[in-house]
Amino acid sequence: MDMLVKLYALPSSRDVFERLGKAGITTRRALAPEKHKVVAWVRQNFSEAWASEVDVAFARQPVSCFIAIRQKSILGFACHDATCPNFFGPTGVDANERKHGIGKALLFNCLEAMKQQGYGYAIIGGVGPAEFYAKTVGAIPIEGSEPGIYRGLL
Repeated sequence: MDMLVKLYALPSSRDVFERLGKAGITTRRALAPEKHKVVAWVRQNFSEAWASEVDVAFARQPVSCFIAIRQKSILGFACHDATCPNFFGPTGVDANERKHGIGKALLFNCLEAMKQQGYGYAIIGGVGPAEFYAKTVGAIPIEGSEPGIYRGLL
C-alpha cells in the first residue's frame, strides 16, 4: 500500500532533532564521495533492491539521500525521488539503533526537502509500518495502490 502526506501541514520536527543531538546522532544529506559507503551499507543491512534505489538517489542533484551518523558510523538512511518523482523511500535504520528516533528524523529530512522543492504532497511507496507514518506525519492510505509502482518487479 502507498500513503499520502500533506507536506504543507507537516508537524514540527524540532523535538526529534534535539533528541538525536543529545544522543550524539546527526542527520544530513549524503555527499557524492560517500556514495560507495552508503550503497554498500544499505546492501549489507537491507537489500540489493534498496541499494539500487540509493544509487539512483545519489544521481539526483542535490543528492536525495539522507543519512544518520554517529562518530562516522552510518546508523540509517532515507531517500526520496529515487524510484519515482515525489515518492519517499526507501528508508532503514540499523536494527540496534531503532529506538532513538532516527527513522523519524530521516523521514522529516526527506519530507521537508520535498516541500522545499515545491511539492504539496508526498507519496510513501510500498509502506511497511503504516501506523508509524500515520502517527508521525499524518499519512493516509491511498486506495487501490497495492502493489503500486512495484507491480511486476523482477
